[in-house]
Amino acid sequence: MMKRWLKRTLIGVFGASVLFGGLAACSHRYQHGDWQNISEDDAARMREQMVDRVSSRLDLDATQRAKLSALAEQLRTQRKAIVGDSDPRAEVQSLVAGPTFDRVKAKAFVDAKTSAIQTKSPELIAAFGDFYDSLKPEQQQKVREFMSRGRHGWHH
Repeated sequence: MMKRWLKRTLIGVFGASVLFGGLAACSHRYQHGDWQNISEDDAARMREQMVDRVSSRLDLDATQRAKLSALAEQLRTQRKAIVGDSDPRAEVQSLVAGPTFDRVKAKAFVDAKTSAIQTKSPELIAAFGDFYDSLKPEQQQKVREFMSRGRHGWHH
């Protein structure tokens, strides 16, 4: 059975991922769809666009915007820790490349991803909490409304 803190961590990471995944979708989409090979400059530019878009939608002040930027950076760090330098799709495909499913490699793959989540999630949770707690009640309501719309976010 999962420990309570791990469940909360995963829920927090999932919630933040949903929020910022949707927010990233609100910003300009990466033109070639090759998210694995995006340059650091392009990623930074996209993060800044996302921060600009969210800041305008929520009418953030300078302090709140700084906390949102810190959260975006933590999300980038978490993603890099989970994905790493390899191609996750190729890793999963390698599990079924032979005549049998490579259970040992699959377990190592899952353990590595779980470890990355556990290691980096305290900073991510703190950044998300700092940002969310800095919002005024009406801004928090907008965030909840955005999250309740799922993948369509503020577009619909």
